[in-house]
Amino acid sequence: MTKNEQVQHGIFEMGPKNDAYAKYFVGQSYLQGLVNDPAVNVGVGNVTFEPGCRNNWHIHHDGFQILLVTGGEGWYQEDGQPARHLVPGDVVVTHDGVKHWHGATKDSWFSHIAITAGTPEWLEAVSDDQYAAVEKESK
Repeated sequence: MTKNEQVQHGIFEMGPKNDAYAKYFVGQSYLQGLVNDPAVNVGVGNVTFEPGCRNNWHIHHDGFQILLVTGGEGWYQEDGQPARHLVPGDVVVTHDGVKHWHGATKDSWFSHIAITAGTPEWLEAVSDDQYAAVEKESK
C-alpha cells in the first residue's frame, strides 16, 4: 500500500469533504468527528488533507490544539518561526493565542487527529508564495 493509500484508508475513517470549513482551507480537506459527547468540552476529529491542501492562519483563544500525526507528510508553522515537517508519530502542541497553520506537503496526502479546545479565530490564507517558500526552505 502506498503512503497516500495509507492516509486514505487509515486507522480512522477519512470522513466526508470538509464543506463546513472549506472557506478556511486552500485545497480539499476531509473531516471525521471522533467524539460526539456533549459533556466533553473538547473537539476531537480526524482531519485529512489532499496534497497541497492547508488551512488558513488561525489562533485558538481560551484553549489549545494538539495534533497527533497519523499519516502522510505535512507542515506546521507558527507565525515568525520556520515550518516544521511532520510525519506519522509527530505530536504538535499549539498553545492559546499562537498564530499558526498546518497542512499537507505538495506531493503527499496528510492526516492528523486534532484535539481542540477554545474558540478559533480564522485569519488570512497561507498564500501560494508563502507555501512555496516553506517547500523550498525544506530542500
